[in-house]
Amino acid sequence: QLQLVESGGGSVQPGRSLRLSCAASGFTLEHYAIGWFRQAPGKEREGVSCISSSGGSKDYANSVKGRFTISRDNARNTVYLQMNFLEPEDTAMYYCAAGPDGTNCREGYLEVWGQGTPVTVSS
Repeated sequence: QLQLVESGGGSVQPGRSLRLSCAASGFTLEHYAIGWFRQAPGKEREGVSCISSSGGSKDYANSVKGRFTISRDNARNTVYLQMNFLEPEDTAMYYCAAGPDGTNCREGYLEVWGQGTPVTVSS
């Protein structure tokens, strides 16, 4: 069974950091682009970041540029999202998803989704 499992979410104060992990089971991530998405209560899901299978190409939503960093460790079959200088507006359920290279992690091409990990940023 192909699965992605997110972890690392939690509740933090504004300005603090979290690192999310996306681990694969049942398949190897190294052949897939991986995207991070988030959905805040009452809002549509939005793309946060995307990394190519090699790690050589990375994209970020404007709202997180300069604060979030996506990376991958194919030997560990895991992709990470380092989130620094968190803001209340970052509060959401965060999901990772796997899809083919060359599609910029567009949702229509994504093949496997995780169940999500919650992030709450509040003072």
